Amino acid sequence: MAKLYDCITEELQQFITQQQIFFVATAPLSPDGHVNLSPKGFDCFRVLSPNRVAYLDLTGSGNETSAHLQENGRITFMFCAFAGEPLILRLYGQGQTLLPSAPEWEEVSALFPTLPGTRQIITATINRVQTSCGFGVPLYELVGDRDHLLNWAKKKGKVGILAYQQQKNSVSIDGLSTPLRQS
Repeated sequence: MAKLYDCITEELQQFITQQQIFFVATAPLSPDGHVNLSPKGFDCFRVLSPNRVAYLDLTGSGNETSAHLQENGRITFMFCAFAGEPLILRLYGQGQTLLPSAPEWEEVSALFPTLPGTRQIITATINRVQTSCGFGVPLYELVGDRDHLLNWAKKKGKVGILAYQQQKNSVSIDGLSTPLRQS
């Protein structure tokens, strides 16, 4: 039931914009390293072109995605229909971390809402687009976004967030360094 595409079609882009959650997977090159799979919420994913995407990454307990991208660039995004017709969409590609100091930060960050705790933007060039049936994905109803992360970031403030990132987000669980903003 899998179907391959050369790019993100308009129909698939529409599907993406309807989803309230997506998942990001990365892994280090080491066979002993840990695969990272993270759920993402809020209005933080954008299709930039048929083969380019970006998401606004908020400060969290780790920074595995950025560490893995710096090491090898591999990234996979997954979207599942939890309402309506069943569908799973996977986007495979090569990603990079865009920090606020990057020249293109202003242009790309303007595509997203301003959220407290913003750490970086992850961009990816997509080289494989695949759908599958999603028949086994259960139906769920969205109640709403949790406000815990945003409230935590507001309480910490800009200086507190930067200190937290330096302390908790500079090295992956496998010891890989991550690119971090300096101010």
